Amino acid sequence: MYCVFGEERIKMINKRYILAIDVGTTSVKTVIFDTCGRELACRICEYALEKPCPDFVEVEPEVYWNAVREGIAGVMNDAGLRQDDIAAVGVTSQAETLIVLDAQGKPLRKAIVWLDNRAKAEAAQIATDFSREEVYRVTGQQEIVPTWTACKLLWLRNHEPETFAEAAEFLMVEDYIIYRLTGNFATDHALNPSTLYYDLVNGCWWDEMLDYLGVRKDQLPELKYSGETAGYVTSASDVAIGSGAAVCVSPIDQVAAAVGAGNIAPGMITETTGSAMAVCATLDAPAYDEKMRIGLYRHALAGQYIMMPWIPTAGMVLRWFRDEMAPDMNYQELSRLAETVPAGCDGMLMLPHLTGAFCPDVNPAATGVFHGIGLGHGRGHFVRAIFEAVAFTLRQNVDVLKEAGLKCSAVRSLGGGAKDALWLQIKADVLDCPVEVPACSEATCLGAAILAAAGAGIFPSVSE
Repeated sequence: MYCVFGEERIKMINKRYILAIDVGTTSVKTVIFDTCGRELACRICEYALEKPCPDFVEVEPEVYWNAVREGIAGVMNDAGLRQDDIAAVGVTSQAETLIVLDAQGKPLRKAIVWLDNRAKAEAAQIATDFSREEVYRVTGQQEIVPTWTACKLLWLRNHEPETFAEAAEFLMVEDYIIYRLTGNFATDHALNPSTLYYDLVNGCWWDEMLDYLGVRKDQLPELKYSGETAGYVTSASDVAIGSGAAVCVSPIDQVAAAVGAGNIAPGMITETTGSAMAVCATLDAPAYDEKMRIGLYRHALAGQYIMMPWIPTAGMVLRWFRDEMAPDMNYQELSRLAETVPAGCDGMLMLPHLTGAFCPDVNPAATGVFHGIGLGHGRGHFVRAIFEAVAFTLRQNVDVLKEAGLKCSAVRSLGGGAKDALWLQIKADVLDCPVEVPACSEATCLGAAILAAAGAGIFPSVSE
């Protein structure tokens, strides 16, 4: 059977390449893989978020698109590929960020980033009219918080009624990039649970919530399953890949990362420390936490689900510290400073809730804290305190998963945080269990590429 798999097929698939795009909170990562999963080229294009006042976080949608175009051009050049060498494109992104387009497909305002916490009154308004238990049962989201897309939409209707009335399409970032590449409006089922208007188990838009928000189904993109083709790259997109490449939908970035790490069956836990932190545990059937501490999401694989506790700011805390307190240093230099600091940071303690807390305790009003600062503390203490704060928050959420009956003999670590040896060791010490790191550090892009390769027919299934 090994021989029947065939050298001819290997020759064929090795001539085809998959491009993956991961639109994160503060950067776009673009990676090219061959069909054996080898990384050929990677580009990271960073951008700044606009914070015009407390709780407001915005960015021009064109900033996302320009970073995507720059990343595609960069990796194609670095890999030395021709435009027609790309067989398929997988796109994944952050969730909850709201992009509003008019009937001509032009943005009507800046994107309201998922971190944006302005819709507190709207979250309270929804919580008055929908019980927490109902929302959890339908959407899998255990609390109604201002960052969910439904709350952003209600804020838009309440505060910018002219924009709301003119809106033709309500999209998230992945949807917008797919539209710019293909001209089609499409989204992934597994991107949408945290919109608060997606019916998790039935796999459709939640009519009652849409009616409440005043949103029509024709204002939302077409729902597709992970890996399905949303369309094909058009010449109008003016990107450095040939028109005709299949563009495939992917789940929320955290779930795409779970696929890239091989977390496609029960028994494994992955944690991703990017701007936020998400902990993913795969389930064969929907399961709800009796205490409503853990969110439930769709997996990329049909019929599977993911329990996913998360915290809004993890790596984002380190970036904030670098940008505001140590702009003259890079992450590696900051980590070297932290290596000189003993565990416990000589009495300094940090709480990483820069935009509120979510799991396992929901508190949108929570704020960050550095406590116990003395004259003997330096930059290295602050950095190690951040590392330890995120590690203990991870421990807290893994403990909740264990309480819910999930096993955890090892944790597989992903994201930018997995590139720092000190941070990994702190996590292993705090968790008191092995922390594994996949050979491919770009698990989110690899997951999107795997799904695109299966969706485009290069492989018959994700498992293969």
